[in-house]
Amino acid sequence: MSSTRAPLPKNVVPIDKVVKMTPGLSGLPSSLSFSDRIYAFTHLEQFGFSQDVLNLALKGFDKMARKGVLSGDSIISIVDFTRSSRERRFVVLDLRNMTVLFNTVVAHGKNTGGEFARRFSNRMSSNKSSLGFYVTREPYIGSNGYSLKLEGLDRGFNDNALRRAIVMHPADYANESAINRKGYLGRSWGCPALPEKESREVIDHIKNGNLLFIYYPDHKYLSKSQVLNS
Repeated sequence: MSSTRAPLPKNVVPIDKVVKMTPGLSGLPSSLSFSDRIYAFTHLEQFGFSQDVLNLALKGFDKMARKGVLSGDSIISIVDFTRSSRERRFVVLDLRNMTVLFNTVVAHGKNTGGEFARRFSNRMSSNKSSLGFYVTREPYIGSNGYSLKLEGLDRGFNDNALRRAIVMHPADYANESAINRKGYLGRSWGCPALPEKESREVIDHIKNGNLLFIYYPDHKYLSKSQVLNS
């Protein structure tokens, strides 16, 4: 599978333009940053997400938007792997309308850890999750059903995603009922697998050129990511 990037629509706007087009932001203090306002308006703290993670996600979004990598929907998805797989650590935000579209559980790779994700890799056949920024591609019907291709944008950290067939897909082990059986969510071969009942709707909202950020406070990633540091 080729990792060559196909042309994408370049009508997405950077963060400063999103601010001007976002309803409701004018009611918040002008001294607040865009990230502050998103965090306050969407009540992300009630979903268990820290503003530090949001700050990093928005930094990557702004950079990729300015490079013309993304589509025009201003949608960003975040996975916070600091949290237990028992928790709903996946969230989809609509930046333009200041809403949380989805919040659900998500699986990590079987060699990444048990209840918690701890070890990450970009290597083939590692069965580990990969950190960093991804752009979503087209959905397709595969062995796991309705799935979504993911292209890694972080060189050295997730840019083997297409070759590794790291995709978003439904899985019975990613349903919250699995937690009741073994104490934590089941694990994938490295894919961010979602509950079967929610996966199709999630995929249809984030497909075709939107940003996904998979986070863990790994020092090497945070200091070496070209998306965050260049």
